[in-house]
Amino acid sequence: MLGFVLFLVLSCNAAEDKAIPLVINTWKFTEATERAWEVLSASSNALNALVAGCSRCEELQCDGTVGPGSPDESGETTLDALIMDGENMNIGAVANLREIKNAIGVAKHVLLQTEHSLLSGSQATDFAVSMGFQKESLSTNQSKKMWENWRNSNCQPNFWRNVKPNPKSECGPYSPIKRNDINSCDKRMKYNFNNNNHDTIGMIVIDSHSHIYAGTSTNGAKFKIPGRVGDSPIPGAGAYAENGIGAAAATGDGDVMMRFLPSFTAVENLRNGMQPREAAKNAIDRILKYYPDFTGAVIVARYTGEFSAACAGMKKFPFSVRRNKQTNVQVIEIDCELSN
Repeated sequence: MLGFVLFLVLSCNAAEDKAIPLVINTWKFTEATERAWEVLSASSNALNALVAGCSRCEELQCDGTVGPGSPDESGETTLDALIMDGENMNIGAVANLREIKNAIGVAKHVLLQTEHSLLSGSQATDFAVSMGFQKESLSTNQSKKMWENWRNSNCQPNFWRNVKPNPKSECGPYSPIKRNDINSCDKRMKYNFNNNNHDTIGMIVIDSHSHIYAGTSTNGAKFKIPGRVGDSPIPGAGAYAENGIGAAAATGDGDVMMRFLPSFTAVENLRNGMQPREAAKNAIDRILKYYPDFTGAVIVARYTGEFSAACAGMKKFPFSVRRNKQTNVQVIEIDCELSN
């Protein structure tokens, strides 16, 4: 049985009862949390635990936002993933990965088998094949139907602006409008993010020696312009980790979050003495200053195991936790209105 707690007081200080090892991830992806915990408990290997947990979400296509099944504007699904090693600050990431289902697994190979940080597109697919992965279609019957319905609804919603024909009522192909017709005050399109319409699993794993890994996996925004990359594979945006300090992972409107590096900000806040709750809230508040309609959340964990979160633009935000002395995964839900 899974525990469920409505958290109104967000700071979860458990340092005194040995809060590590710890697995914490965004959303109610409890099977991913449990898989990561099983591997961590059996091997004490935080990297393998993180990969196992995120891979489980890719297999399950968690909420349709991780792994196969989320079409871009052309009907294709592409994946992004990131792993950061808090011991040496090394990164392994893939962006716009095509025809490979296990994006977090490929990110692990970028981390361990290359001196690069980020591979993208078809060349990342070629790299994955050289590492032993098999090419497979990332489309599903559901994603094909979703794309057909979108096309039949005049391609609404989409991510275009300052183009013709009118992207708010017609499908493309699009071309730029004249410069003197551009309205620089046009507002960004606001997506209705909730438990059934969001992106990304962000996960933090801390072993019993306080070695930290943080990572993400996502199929990105539905009906994104082909080639679009969001925050998930960008270090400091999607996730960030540093041994002796802590880690953070983010979820939500990635095109906004990558402009503010909320995961990096939260970890720096820990370094500067903030508690996890305050560190997360400050990272969100910096975004809200410029984008008051922003939707997203940040989870934060100190290297000693204390954790918390903050969110905006949703009524509630759930995240999943398994730590030392717990017998099952705990789902914690915070009220986003109270958290800001």
